[in-house]
Amino acid sequence: ENAMNNEAIARRFYRLAALMEIRDDDPFRLRSYRNAAEAIEVWPTSLKEIAETEGISGLQTIPGVGKAIAGKVVELLNRGSFDAWDRLTAETPESVLELVEVPGIGPKTAALLHQRFKVSSRDELKKFIADGGLEMVDGIGPKTAERIKEAL
Repeated sequence: ENAMNNEAIARRFYRLAALMEIRDDDPFRLRSYRNAAEAIEVWPTSLKEIAETEGISGLQTIPGVGKAIAGKVVELLNRGSFDAWDRLTAETPESVLELVEVPGIGPKTAALLHQRFKVSSRDELKKFIADGGLEMVDGIGPKTAERIKEAL
């Protein structure tokens, strides 16, 4: 089976939205990716099938999927990625999402860790903490620091 099933396509858009949130990108755009992901995730027909039989206009019958997102779906199906994803992850690696998965770290803190302290993954976060880095991060108090350390 094609690896890019509906769930995988939805997950890519969820991850794109999460990265955009960390980057503090346009909230309206990231919401549109989330909305599309929610619809795609539960859509009964395979998007691959729709794209093959009805093309971009067929994909646009899915709620939240406009022309731009439909184009990205086709790119995903064809080559497993799309330009907007490639551009974004060149600046903000996908591994930054590992930070938000740590209890006590939200999108704003993840953004700070990545932008100011160049922490881009769970492993880099461990090293940063071992070097006493958490004390320098605004918005992380002793309680939160403790939670983060325990989680890792």
